[in-house]
Amino acid sequence: MSVVLEDIVKRFGNTVAVDHISLAVEPGEFVVLLGPSGCGKSTLLRIVAGLEAPESGAVRVDGRDVTALEPRDRDLAMVFQNYALYPHMSVAGNIGYPLRVRKRPQAEIDAEVLKVAAKLGLAELLNRRPKELSGGQRQRVALARAIIRRPKAFLMDEPLSNLDARLRVETRFELKHLQHELGAATLYVTHDQAEAMTLAHRIAVMRDGRVLQFDTPFNIYNRPANLFVAGFLGSPSMNFIGLPGNGTTLGVRPEDVEISPVPFEKGQPATVYAAEEMGNETFIRISLPAGERLTARVAADVRPDFDAPVWYRFRAGRTHLFDTKTTEAIQ
Repeated sequence: MSVVLEDIVKRFGNTVAVDHISLAVEPGEFVVLLGPSGCGKSTLLRIVAGLEAPESGAVRVDGRDVTALEPRDRDLAMVFQNYALYPHMSVAGNIGYPLRVRKRPQAEIDAEVLKVAAKLGLAELLNRRPKELSGGQRQRVALARAIIRRPKAFLMDEPLSNLDARLRVETRFELKHLQHELGAATLYVTHDQAEAMTLAHRIAVMRDGRVLQFDTPFNIYNRPANLFVAGFLGSPSMNFIGLPGNGTTLGVRPEDVEISPVPFEKGQPATVYAAEEMGNETFIRISLPAGERLTARVAADVRPDFDAPVWYRFRAGRTHLFDTKTTEAIQ
């Protein structure tokens, strides 16, 4: 089943929240809407869900125009940031609720709840209440409740943001495997680039209500369409240096900045401004003679002193050029 957005526009007063967005989530595809707070990604998801009405444009699910339909009639399952579990119901009651609303026989509901709970590691928790669960367990219950409906597509709004860092990583693996297993089209909202890069088949990078690039994680990281995308993806972010006189900006990823304590071929002088030891790697911030600063990602055993002289160069074929005025990439 596919989800297609056709020229969607949404305004709140004088603010354009969604500015003529068109994109498609193909059957079985995991698409992530990625961008900073206020870029319109959650509003766009709510329009797909039917919780907001677009000013213009259309939403199609499996080829059917659902723009004017109520949320319950779209056959889409939404997983929220706050889980939205019923506190008075058990885990089993929460998971089986969508089937009870559809008036399915109790025996069928019980069988489906057991099946989905086993898939998500919840079988031992079915009699507990949400308040007795950890954040990760509550998130799995919310996912199970969405899965049991067997919807045409899943909509997920920052579903991992309330989890601690370790649990977020674990749940990302579970979520990716689950989506592959179910084969359902998924539209997922996040501001976390690690979630986007690890989960998505394709990423729509958004800013100010517009999609700036819609492509695979590999292409968005290695072939960014403009300065914003280049700077938003990557940690540490891409280095930028203005090239006076020709109106272009040079971009280079930290991993493509080579550092040496002694002069080397094509190397340029700099001094160490600061360093961050991460255990498995080191981030070195260097100051150039003209005053610019660059970040290099190097091996963990490289530990330079503050203000130490170093030489740097960029890996061949690994730099990016952007038009400084338009901010667009120069191919």
